[in-house]
This record gives sequence, structure tokens and C-alpha cells, in this order.
Amino acid sequence: MTTLIFVHGTNSSSFWCAGLIRELTLRGHRAVAVDLPGHGVEAFYPRAYQAPQDLAALAGEPSPLAKLTIDDYVERTVDVVRRARRLGPVILAGASQGGVTLSRVGNVIPELLDRVVYLAAYCCVELPSIVAYLDEPENRDSLLPLIQRAIVADPATLGVNRVNWRSADPAVFDAVKRSLAGDFTDDGVRRVLNMLEPDEPAAIPQAEARGEAHTWGRIPRTYVRFTQDRLIPLALQDRFIAEADRLTPDNPTDVRSIDAPHVGPFDRPDVVRLLAELTGG
Repeated sequence: MTTLIFVHGTNSSSFWCAGLIRELTLRGHRAVAVDLPGHGVEAFYPRAYQAPQDLAALAGEPSPLAKLTIDDYVERTVDVVRRARRLGPVILAGASQGGVTLSRVGNVIPELLDRVVYLAAYCCVELPSIVAYLDEPENRDSLLPLIQRAIVADPATLGVNRVNWRSADPAVFDAVKRSLAGDFTDDGVRRVLNMLEPDEPAAIPQAEARGEAHTWGRIPRTYVRFTQDRLIPLALQDRFIAEADRLTPDNPTDVRSIDAPHVGPFDRPDVVRLLAELTGG
């Protein structure tokens, strides 16, 4: 039986896809989500982040996530893949920033992966990193700058991108709704805010994350376009697909489309059906 392994995106955790894992399991599939280092049960919540917040202290409180690199993310994910592979085929799926971990893992252990699935995820091919794509024309319409305004500390000083998701500023709520949540209700947006973690290593978006033709390029891949995505615009998603296909013309991308905003949610029936199909059900 195929195991689906899910890698979450920035400032989140395995809880992000708890509904997806539940639905796939109840349909008879094997599925597990990875908590990347410093996330989930290992998440760090600065004292100043708690209520009542101390905004001045929040801007300077050190974070243990500052020392983490993409290599730590890859090591954690490779370990999960190796354990799952003992029981059968493995599909590695990831969302948003989780795509850079997918590509790096594919470079390391292509022989252990039966497919990689990018769910509105960064898939670096011709440029080296997430940051390298941010100023490209295909990213022009991204609303990521709205989220970046909620960063409350200097990443170069703290070593993390620290976002105050609990801000009382209505602009933060609006930024999340517009860039991440699309047509979610306000209650839905509040649930999103409570699922997000404040700190993410600043090194990850700058890390070398290109898929290599002779390793990652051998793995069958699927790219699931989220057509309502305002964080990774559809034009940039399509560029990732085109670059991958130029790199490996004999292994073209299986392209799917879901009418969803950046954060899904990933337990949507159409997302569940698609991943169930890919895992053989």
C-alpha cells in the first residue's frame, strides 16, 4: 500500500493537514504528516507573543529556530520517507514553502520516492531559491508583501521571520484573508490565524532548492495548481511547471487544478479525491 507523506509550509505544522490525513485514512489509505524541526510539538512561542503582548520584547526575543537550515528539514523528512518505504511505495507531497523540502529530498533519495506532489508549492528549477523568484514578473501580483508587513523583527538580527499573527491590527487580519484564505468566512480566517506559528527560520527561503535533472528529475511529479492563490500567483505556479518540463522533457509534469486559495483547506473533497487517486484508490 502506498504511503502519502505530507510536508507543511511556512509558519505551520502537521496540524495544517490533519483533516486531509483523517479523510485519507478513513478511506483506507496510509497517510502521515511531517512536523519539520521547530514546528508542531517543537514549536517556539516567545513569551512576548502571549497575551498581553509585549511588542517591544517580541522584536528582540531570541528564537531557537534561528539555527535551523534546509538540511535539518531534509534530514527529518528523509527519515520519515525511509521508515515508510519499508512498508511499500511512497508519495511525498508538500504545500507552499514545503516544496523546497520536496525538491531537496528528491535530490537525495530519488530511488525511494514514487511521486512528488506540489500543492501550490514553490518548485525551484532555473532559479536557486524562493527569494530568487520573488522579484520575477510572474510573481508581480503576489500579496506576500501584505504578510511581510506583519513581520515584527529584523530577520537578519533574529535569524527568523517572526510574524505576529495575534496582532490587534486589523491590517494583519485583512492580509491573511486576502493573501491566504480567499473566500473564507471571518471565522475561518480566525481559525487559520490560530493554526499559524510565529517563527520560521530566515534561512529557508534563501536556501538552494533546485531540483536536479539526474535525481529529482527522474521522479514522476504532479503539480496541483490552486487557481485562487494570491500568495503564489497562478502565473508563477505555471512557470514552475514549465521550467520543470524544460529540465526533464521525457518526464513531464502531471498538472491538476483546484479552485482554492493558498491554504486550501487541504481536506476539501476535491483535494482528498485527487490525492486518493494518486495513492491508488
